[in-house]
Amino acid sequence: MKIPNKHITIRTVAMLVALALVLSPLLARAYDWPHFHFDAQRSGNDGLETLITPSNVNSLQQKFQVTLPDIADGAPVFLSAVNTSGGIKNLAFATTKNGYIVALDASNGQQVWSKQAATGPHYTTSSPALDPNRQYVYSYGLDGYVHRYQVGDGTEVNGGGWPELATLKPNVEKGSAALSVITTVSGATYLYVANGGYPGDQGDYQGHVTAVNLADGSQRVFNTACSDLAMHFIENGTPGTNDCATPQNAVWARPGVVYDATSNRIYISTGNGNYSANTGGHDWSESVLALNIDASGQPLDSYTPANYQNLDNSDADLGSTNPVILPMPSSSNYHHVAAQSGKEGKIVLLNLDNLSGQGGPGHTGGELQLINVPQGGEVLPSPAAWINPADGSAWLFVANGSGIAGLQVTVTGGTPALTPRWHHGAGGSSPIVANGVLYYAGSDNNLYALNPTSGSVLWNGAIGGIHWESPIVVDGTVYVTDESRHLTAFTLNAAAPCTAGFSDVPNSNPFAAAIYNLACKGVISGTGGGYYSPAASATRAQFARMVVLGFGYTVITPTQQDFTDVPPSYWAYRYIGTAKAHNLIGGYSAAQCQAVGAAYPCFLPNNSIIRAELTLLVVKAAGYTLVTPGTPTYWDVSPSYFAYAAIETAHAKGVVNGYPDGGFHPNISIRRDELAAILYKGINTP
Repeated sequence: MKIPNKHITIRTVAMLVALALVLSPLLARAYDWPHFHFDAQRSGNDGLETLITPSNVNSLQQKFQVTLPDIADGAPVFLSAVNTSGGIKNLAFATTKNGYIVALDASNGQQVWSKQAATGPHYTTSSPALDPNRQYVYSYGLDGYVHRYQVGDGTEVNGGGWPELATLKPNVEKGSAALSVITTVSGATYLYVANGGYPGDQGDYQGHVTAVNLADGSQRVFNTACSDLAMHFIENGTPGTNDCATPQNAVWARPGVVYDATSNRIYISTGNGNYSANTGGHDWSESVLALNIDASGQPLDSYTPANYQNLDNSDADLGSTNPVILPMPSSSNYHHVAAQSGKEGKIVLLNLDNLSGQGGPGHTGGELQLINVPQGGEVLPSPAAWINPADGSAWLFVANGSGIAGLQVTVTGGTPALTPRWHHGAGGSSPIVANGVLYYAGSDNNLYALNPTSGSVLWNGAIGGIHWESPIVVDGTVYVTDESRHLTAFTLNAAAPCTAGFSDVPNSNPFAAAIYNLACKGVISGTGGGYYSPAASATRAQFARMVVLGFGYTVITPTQQDFTDVPPSYWAYRYIGTAKAHNLIGGYSAAQCQAVGAAYPCFLPNNSIIRAELTLLVVKAAGYTLVTPGTPTYWDVSPSYFAYAAIETAHAKGVVNGYPDGGFHPNISIRRDELAAILYKGINTP
C-alpha cells in the first residue's frame, strides 16, 4: 500500500473524481462462456466460477424470465463487458429455431439487439459461438450460412468469405449442432459448423463439417459420406461430381466438434447411413472420427463398433452424442481416453491414441470398455467430465430421458474403466459442472443442482419444458432457455447465507453476492444503521482489516508501533500490524508524510484507498506469481509505475479490469462495492 512517488495535486484528484463519475468502471470483469459446453474439449466443466458454491447454491432464486422471438433450442453464450449504445453491459446471446440471433442484457434480460438472416427454409437447433477477439458472435442462419455480427449492436460484417457457406442443401440439411470457435495449440483459430438432416432421415442429405479459418475466411469441408469429395454437395446433383450417391451419416451431436490439444486433432461422431471404410470405401456411418484441425483429407483414425450394421438398421445412432475426453489417473496405461455413448444405451471407452486398437482408420471394434448406461435408455444430451479437486478423481456425467448418472474413472492393472457411482431419476439435458456443483435442465420442468459425487439434490428451480436446452453458469448466475420461448436466469439470494442484511444492497445489486458472502464470514461490515454504503470510498485501514481476515491471516499484536499515526489505541492497530508483519503493506515516504503534516513513518489510515494500492495488496495476499508483460495493458500504467506488475497480474487473473477508455486509472479511490467484488475474486481465484 505504497503510493507512487509523485505529487498528486488537488486539481488532479478533482479531475480523477470527475472521470470516475463519467466513466462506468469495469469492476472484477465476469468471465465469458464462448460456446456450447464451455471449453474446446466440450467437457462441460466451468473451472472459473467462484460465486456459487455447494454450500450456497440452495439460495438461488429467479432473477428474471424473458420471452424470446422463438424457442432457443440449445444453450446461450455469454460475453462480459460489451460496449453497447446503452453503456457497458454483460450480454447473453441465443440462436432461436426461426433463425434469430438475440443479444440480451445479462443483468435484467432486456433485449439489446436481434437479427434474423433468413426466414427459411425450416429451422435450426444450433447455438451461437463467440470469437476470441470478443468483437463478433457467430450464428447459423436458415439460409445455410453462418453469419458474423458485431457483439455490441448486431451489425452484420460481410466480405472476405462472410457469410460463410455451411450447406447448399438447407431444405434437407440443417445446422443441428452448436457452433464452436477453437484456437489450436499452433495459434490458428477455426469456426466449426456441423450439418445433418431433419427428423425422419429423409432426402438427399450428407452429414459434414465445415472448418472456417478465421484468419482469412477460407474453408474446408469434410463429408462423412463420400469423404473423398471435399466440397459442399448440391441437392440431387450428379454423384461423384457435385453430389454423393449415399445419403445420411449426419453429424448432429450437440457440440458438433470436439478438440483435443494433446493430439491437435478434432473429433466428430456420426449417425446412421452407409459404412464402407472397412472395405476401402469413403462412407463413415456409426463412427468416431479423428480429423485434421482444418478438416482436410481423410480421417486420421476411427472407431466403429463391430455391430455397426445393427445400429444402422435400427436407427440407433452412435453419433447421437459426442466423444468426451476424460482425464486419466497416473496409474492408467492409456493417457488419452474418451467416452462415447449413443442411442444404443451403451457407453464405450476409447483410446484416443489408437481408436480401434488396430492402428489407423477403417477398422471395427477395439474399445477399452463397453457398459450399459446406468439409468438405461438412449443418450442424446452431451455428457460432462470433471475432476474432483478433493481427491483428484475423474468423473463422467451422463443424462438422458431416464435420468442422470455419475460414473467415476477407476484403473485396474493399468486399464481404465468407468464405474457407476449413482444415478438420479429425473431425466434431462446436457449437464455442466461449475465450482463443485452439477447442473442440468430436467424433463420434469425443473433446473437441478446436484452434488456431483453423490447425486443428491442441492437445489431445484422451476423452468419450462425442454428439448435440447441446457444451462450455463457465469459469475453467480445460471441461465437456461426452454420450450416456452423463455430465457430464465437464477442468481444467489444475497441475504440468504446469513440473517444480517443491508437495506442499501438489494439482491439486484450485481455485487450483492460478493458483499453478503464476505459479510457473513465477518470479512467486511456495514457502516451502521443497517447500511453498507456501496458507493462510498473505503479507507486504507478498513481494507487492511478486510485483507487480513479475508485471506485468513492470524491477527497479531505488534511488539512495536510501526507507524506514527497508528497508535495501539487505534481501532485497526492489530490488523495493520498483521499486514505489515507479512509484508503486505508499507507506509509513505518521509516527503509524503511531511507534505500532509504527519511524522514519518506514516500510514495515513483514514485516507481513501486507491485502485493501485488495493490491487497491490490483493496480489500480495493471494501470493500470485507476478506477470510483467513487455507491452502494458493500460495506457496509464507504465512499467515504471510502482504497482505495474501487480495490476498486470491481477488483470491476467481476471481479478480486476480497466475502464472503457483503455485505462486503469490507478489513483481513483475505490468504491466499497467494487472493493468487495475484487477482494472476493482475489480470495477465490487461485
